[in-house]
Amino acid sequence: MDAVRGPACTMIALSVVGAVLLAAAPCAGATVAVEGDPASGWRLMRDGEPFPIRGAGGPGSLEELSACGGNVIRTWGVEDVEKSVDGARMIDRAHLAGLAVTVGLWLGHERHGFDWNDPAAIARQRKMVEDAVVAYRDHPAVLSWGLGNEMEGVGDKAVIWREVNWLARRIKELDPKHPVMTVVANVSPAKLAAIKEHAPDIDILGINAYAGVADMADRLRAENWTRPYCITEFGLPGPWESPHTPWKAPIEPTSREKTDSTATAQAAITADPRCLGSYAFLWGQKQEATASWFGMFLPSGEKTARVDVMARAWTGEWPANRAPLLDAAEMPFAGRELAAGESHQVSVRYSDPENDPLTFRWEVREESRDRREGGDAEQQPPSVPGAVVRSDDHGTAEIRMPEKPGAYRLFVTVTDAQGSGAVDNWPFLVRP
Repeated sequence: MDAVRGPACTMIALSVVGAVLLAAAPCAGATVAVEGDPASGWRLMRDGEPFPIRGAGGPGSLEELSACGGNVIRTWGVEDVEKSVDGARMIDRAHLAGLAVTVGLWLGHERHGFDWNDPAAIARQRKMVEDAVVAYRDHPAVLSWGLGNEMEGVGDKAVIWREVNWLARRIKELDPKHPVMTVVANVSPAKLAAIKEHAPDIDILGINAYAGVADMADRLRAENWTRPYCITEFGLPGPWESPHTPWKAPIEPTSREKTDSTATAQAAITADPRCLGSYAFLWGQKQEATASWFGMFLPSGEKTARVDVMARAWTGEWPANRAPLLDAAEMPFAGRELAAGESHQVSVRYSDPENDPLTFRWEVREESRDRREGGDAEQQPPSVPGAVVRSDDHGTAEIRMPEKPGAYRLFVTVTDAQGSGAVDNWPFLVRP
């Protein structure tokens, strides 16, 4: 697929079995605005029609997001919308799939060395934002601008919020048709106070919240936050919020616990009329603490039950095929210290709503030693050859403890051959 751009217009050439179909986009993007008030609630309006945010963030299938009832994909940086997806720019592919796009405008982080007091760095950042807005303001897929993501640090630095406010004003000068959202890592009284004082031109507050979603509405009311907001990342408790083993390995929620957490969080989000909607995280898969913590899909592409839950929230109906979920596990060494070379039998029981035959794949990996902050890219730890002695088609396996002392995890990946799956894991330690 090739995208041919003209002034303020987009023409997309889509090759299908040797033919070329031309999809002409409108010559001007949609007009998006926030309407309402703190008492009755806030609404996002797109070309005069209500647009509740049914979104996700991540690199997963745009067509599947649309098929599940989603209506918008969120990106973190402008380079994301420019990436090639099946031969087209991601933003063009999203438009063809019927999705809007919240275009991320990445702002510098102090932990990465960005200095908010450096005039040259600020000038470069301003130009990047201006260039991106001018480039994409007329694209028909644009819903809003995502100005920064968790760039606030502790959240109370006036110099950061004054610059964010300058950028918000400048974006709206260049593009008065799309609201500006800034995204923070959870909220605190000091953070909300700083935003209210120094960044009044932000239209929407995006909040990345995991274990903190359930009481978010109450916390915002307690701090007299009356402006529109949405939840920009959510789904389950993060590694920093979860129990840990004595050797400080985070204990990942099970596939069933993740599904229940996502459903509960989404219910809390939709219950607050001041909330414009949500973006589920992560529409795709990544290594963060483990290879399975946040991903709503398996590395091989199967959807998990968290996708099923969001599809039901967005459409009112379950997908035709639903993912299996863990019912029970016999893991005699989970969370324990063991001797090298020991062998243990383990077993799991999963239920599949359609009673599809299930396939089980077992794997032992070293515990991650590349833990990063704020979702920064991590290296996946290596697998351990020979640790899985045998396994069967009924969820039973024999696991031999590695010879090398250290922290490990046992993973089981379960698939139903219908495009759905699950993954669970258990940490353990081999003594010196």
